[in-house]
Amino acid sequence: MRPAILTTAFRALIVPLAGVLLLGAQPAQATAFQPGAFQPGALQPGALQPGAKPAAFPLPDGFQPEGIAIGPGPHAYFGSRANGDVYRADLRTGEGSVISKGPGTPTLGLKTDGRGRLFAAGGTGGDARVIDLRTGAVLRSYRLATGTAFVNDVILMGNAAYFTDSANPVLYKLPLGRGGALPAEAVTIPLSGAIQYTTGNNANGIAPSPDRRSLLIVQSNTGKLFEADPATGVTTEVDLGGETLTNGDGLLLSGRTLYAVQNRLNTIAVIALSRDGSSGRIARRITDPRFDVPTTVAAFGDRLYLPNARFTTPPTPETTYDVVAVKRVSS
Repeated sequence: MRPAILTTAFRALIVPLAGVLLLGAQPAQATAFQPGAFQPGALQPGALQPGAKPAAFPLPDGFQPEGIAIGPGPHAYFGSRANGDVYRADLRTGEGSVISKGPGTPTLGLKTDGRGRLFAAGGTGGDARVIDLRTGAVLRSYRLATGTAFVNDVILMGNAAYFTDSANPVLYKLPLGRGGALPAEAVTIPLSGAIQYTTGNNANGIAPSPDRRSLLIVQSNTGKLFEADPATGVTTEVDLGGETLTNGDGLLLSGRTLYAVQNRLNTIAVIALSRDGSSGRIARRITDPRFDVPTTVAAFGDRLYLPNARFTTPPTPETTYDVVAVKRVSS
């Protein structure tokens, strides 16, 4: 059964958040918590207070979410690992619908720009797409790799979009022209220096450094964080004082605070970075009983929103998925 295209109805599972924000706690282990279910108990320090916006809302059954992008306005976009569909939800109500049909291959990392466009990483499809947010039409598609590839995440920095590939030690760059004009083809930048690819999921989440001079990349299988020169691809390891980001996935930079999702650990590491991004310390970790292998994170107002990918649950067309919000805290 294909994911529903029409507006998704609430399933009586949108409830005020009763999550917990643990400061300095060890990473939480995966839980058997069912998406959207209520967890009894008093609100803990740092938890969301009840408000008009839902603290959790459903995605279509069988959707298999991975990436998230928020904006313009109170709208979130999600990509499907199942077929590449893009789903838009209104954060004020939690309701939404599929706005762009996928190519049958995954849609993973997502970023929106100020020109009404969505940049999408194509996972095992080895491609990238740029989608018109108003119509859902694919403005341009790029073949980034042939053979084995896992185009995982994307960031917009300066006049370019950069994509990671978890299977190949490269970055893919879309240099944007005047007025944000899309290029005819992508540029491949080999990664060198400190990062060493090995078995498993390598370069994953990507974000700008606080000074916007380099790119930050998390390597999922080693838990290391790297700076990469966007022009040369040369990498250096970010000094985290001996800490690691095992299962590191989506990254979000806010000022000098970096949020790093550790998917199978059901944890967000909150990292205080130096101005140039060469070093940092994990100031706290956010966990929540509603996390069910969240992958990526985006911010709106005082909240962080994360889709539950549920990697530990065998996917079926009837498998339920949701999005949860936690309070946004700084380092």
